Formats: sequence, C-alpha cells, structure tokens
Amino acid sequence: MRRWNGWGDSNNHYPLKPSGLAFIQARLGRAEPLPDAEMAAVIAQVPASRLPEHPGVKTDAETRLRHARGQSLPDWLAMRSGEFERFPDGVASPSSSEEVRALLDWALAQGITVIPYGGGTSVAGHINPPEGDAPVLTLSLAAMDQLMDLDTQSQIATFGAGTPGPKVEQQLRERGYMLGHFPQSWELSTIGGWVASRSSGQQSMRYGRIEQMFAGGRVETPKGTLTIPTIPASSAGPDLREIILGSEGRMGVITEVKVRVTPLPETETFQVAFAPDWDTGKELVRQMTQAKIPLSMLRLSNA
Repeated sequence: MRRWNGWGDSNNHYPLKPSGLAFIQARLGRAEPLPDAEMAAVIAQVPASRLPEHPGVKTDAETRLRHARGQSLPDWLAMRSGEFERFPDGVASPSSSEEVRALLDWALAQGITVIPYGGGTSVAGHINPPEGDAPVLTLSLAAMDQLMDLDTQSQIATFGAGTPGPKVEQQLRERGYMLGHFPQSWELSTIGGWVASRSSGQQSMRYGRIEQMFAGGRVETPKGTLTIPTIPASSAGPDLREIILGSEGRMGVITEVKVRVTPLPETETFQVAFAPDWDTGKELVRQMTQAKIPLSMLRLSNA
C-alpha cells in the first residue's frame, strides 16, 4: 500500500546509511529528529465532510487523508508532522469518461470545487485543497488504468488517464511496443498527469518529451466534453493539444490520452565515459548533442 505520509510503497524501506548520516551531521550539525505523526492522530483531525451524499463519493477520514497532499517538500513536512491543515471533503474514483462527466455535472450544480487527481506526485500544490467555503471533491482517476486501444498502423495507443508509468509500459510491452517516457516520478505518476504537467522523461532524446508523444485524447470540461482528434501537424491555426498540455487540471479533467508509441528495440545499452574535468565534459556533451548522435539519454554528472 502507498505510504500515507511519504513516498512509495510502505513495504519498501531505504534507511539512511551511517555514512550518510555522518555526512549530513558534519554539514548541518547534530539535531533531534522530529517525531513522525501517527495516522490515528491525524484522522482525528479530519473534519466532517461538507458534501451532500453521493453513491460514487467516499467521505471517510482515511480516504480523504490519503488524497490531501502531494509530494513537495512543504507537503512532506506537513505529512510527517501531521499538520495537514486542509482535507478534501470527499474522493470519487470513476471508472470511465462518462462517470467523470456525471460527477462534474453534479459538482457544478452543487457549487463544489473539483480537484483532478492522478498519481498524487504533485510538487506544484495543485492537488492540495484550497482555502474557502466551497466543499472540495477530489476526483481520482486511479480506476482508469487500462490500455484502451492500440492502432499498430499509426502506432497510436489510447490509455485511461489514470494509468501509472509501470502499467503503461507493461501493457505496451505485451504487444511489442513501448512509450519510453520515464520521469523521475515514473513508478507512481500517471499518463494523464504527464500531459497535465507537461512532463519530461529521462530518455527524451530518443522518445521525445510528452508534448511530442501526446497525439490527442478526451477532456471533460465544465462546459462539456472536449475531444482532441489525432490530426497530423497543420499550418491551419492553433493546436488544441497545446492548450491542454501543462494545464495542471485548470481546463478540465483529462480522461483519455492518445500517445505515439514505438516498437520495442532489439537491444538497449547504457554506457559510462569519464572526462578529466567538468569543462571537458561540458564540451563533449555539447558536441554530441549538436551532432545529433542517436542516443536516448545524455547526462553529465560531477562528483
């Protein structure tokens, strides 16, 4: 199960090594660690929901707690200390675009603020409930996590927007394809979230950033359904995809994402080279980039 106040699965542990602790203490000094908040104590802080009853909305305290914060440093401090401040009034988990449409219509009629929620990896604060008198509904797309279609002729795949990175690649790999988009949040973030945040992957040199992969899709907006067809590049006017890319949920709820995929490579290798100094390494990277050597990733690291 996902940690309620940290990153990743609660069964995975990566304790700080003694050498790492010594390194930090040597630079920051010794200090007493702050105690971690207990979930029961935080649950006791969750106020009563302000939402009217709805069969598709959960209002129990633990579900609301688990959808209250993202993964920025301020979020982590709030979660570890138990000082969440605000919680959504309810969480809905629709399984189709039609259910999203119905929930949006219900929320708009009731004056409810809606927050689209993908993998919860946000560092921009946009999934945190805002201050105000309006009740808040978090719309989780976790149930919309399937490969819906794969057109092998055009090499365009359609996914439910809540599909997390590992499931995107797993479902494509079974058909002999890959997307190749690997942001640092890959294990928990979703394909809809990548579009909404204009994400960049670690192998974007070969496979492209998400704006190069995003071919179209479906967005449920406050005014109705926006369908973005998979039209090729055109000189006739603005590209609707650019309006949705990086919109962070402001334009509506992205429910279906069409992306350009690639056949699985026969082989893939990762190489490491050493440069005598930083300036030499920087020059080497510049020359390799400008020569357009067909790499998937090029990274320069210092000590």
